[in-house]
Amino acid sequence: MNNAQRAPVGEIPNAVDGSPLDKAPADNRRAGWVLALGSLGAFVVFLDTTIVNIAFDTISHSFNTTAGHLAWVLNAYSLVFAAMLIPAGRVADRYGRKNIFIVGIAGFALMSALCGLAPGVGVLITARALQAVFAALVVPSSLALVLHEFHAARRHVAIGVWGAMAAAAAAVGPTLGALLTEYVTWRWIFLVNVPIAAVIVVLGKRLLHESRDPQASGLPDPLGALLVAAIPALLSFSIIEGPSRGWSDSWVVVGFVGAALALPVFLWRTSKAARPVMDLALFKDRQFSEINAASLLFSTAFFGLLLANLIFLQTEWHYSVLRAALASSAGPVVVTLIARSTTKLATVVGHRRVLLAGAVTWTLGCLGFALFVDSSPHWVTHWLPWTLLTGLGIGLTLPVQSGAAVAKLPPAQFAIGSAINSSFRQLGAVLGVSIFVALLGTSKMGPGVDNFQHIWWVFAALGLAAGVVQALPRLRAAGSAPSAR
Repeated sequence: MNNAQRAPVGEIPNAVDGSPLDKAPADNRRAGWVLALGSLGAFVVFLDTTIVNIAFDTISHSFNTTAGHLAWVLNAYSLVFAAMLIPAGRVADRYGRKNIFIVGIAGFALMSALCGLAPGVGVLITARALQAVFAALVVPSSLALVLHEFHAARRHVAIGVWGAMAAAAAAVGPTLGALLTEYVTWRWIFLVNVPIAAVIVVLGKRLLHESRDPQASGLPDPLGALLVAAIPALLSFSIIEGPSRGWSDSWVVVGFVGAALALPVFLWRTSKAARPVMDLALFKDRQFSEINAASLLFSTAFFGLLLANLIFLQTEWHYSVLRAALASSAGPVVVTLIARSTTKLATVVGHRRVLLAGAVTWTLGCLGFALFVDSSPHWVTHWLPWTLLTGLGIGLTLPVQSGAAVAKLPPAQFAIGSAINSSFRQLGAVLGVSIFVALLGTSKMGPGVDNFQHIWWVFAALGLAAGVVQALPRLRAAGSAPSAR
């Protein structure tokens, strides 16, 4: 069977009774509740992609470990999350989206408790990886449950709200993490998930209807899923370890070479597997390919800058954990305020214009940090303007990318398309953290303002590159059009 004949992994073609998805029920009140519950599920799992960042330095001192070692507390979650998102969609299709959503939320709560009680960094990293497995079950199942409640004409609105909640979660994570770290302990960064998850499980059992794909059978290719995680893991290892071991160190070289060799193996395996972990046919859609490339670039810049700024405020300006989070909170506030509006704006003026504006705004904010921030703490004049600009850039970008990634796909491929886009975003998180640790250039915190200025330049360039990816098709079209005389 060739790629064109295979059913895409993670489709949502039918309800449990076999009715087509496009004939989903129109009960607005019920749909609103399901949207709220599904968005809350996405919020809590995406929250954990950034809530740990603010406590990075605190946990490092608590376990007496290095930045490079502790980076795996962040990367273990992002790597496993990215690798499991696409297979999780197929699991939800086969065994029921409600069942998998409930199992995912419950397991996420259990692993969050293990993270909060971890006696050492090794246990914490392991628990984070397991936490990500269950988080991955939540994302595609929550979106599928939401989409089943909306008619095709309103589905883009639901996707926009769901995506906005995910973006807001990533943005507000550090502030919430700071409050818990400052007033309780960093362990409550993880333990807070338990009561929230309990509420979701109780309401989910009452409000959600089961749906599944009767044609779903088997699971995606396990080797493909392994390669999805292995490639960025090898790359991340080499980027993180390069500065301390030396770029010519045999282990660092092996990591880079291994990642380079594994990529074509993954593409070959995906083209041959009976149930590929990723449907490459989706990338024939130019918009889908462009959005995912832009998502990878922008997420690398976003997650890297988020961690860099929090570390800078604590080590260079000597802010407390809470003060550092509050000093950076203006950006997340902007994201939360405009996230939903930007998805509506993109439907009016087109996603390219909004994403390009977001990339330019982001770049200006990063350049402001690089050019005007120094060792003297002047928050109002030297920090706040650039925090607002980067927040505006995030709000114009992350929510719009989530909706634009699936906008041109058939409804049956919304879930898999969204899962792939989320995977690219999580891979960007891994690369962003790894690049930051590498540019930090030392295993000790506090490398000096000059190092951070270099870091801000790099993340400005990556954010601008995400915008260029969106602009290139228009530039090509303008260049190929006959000139008017």
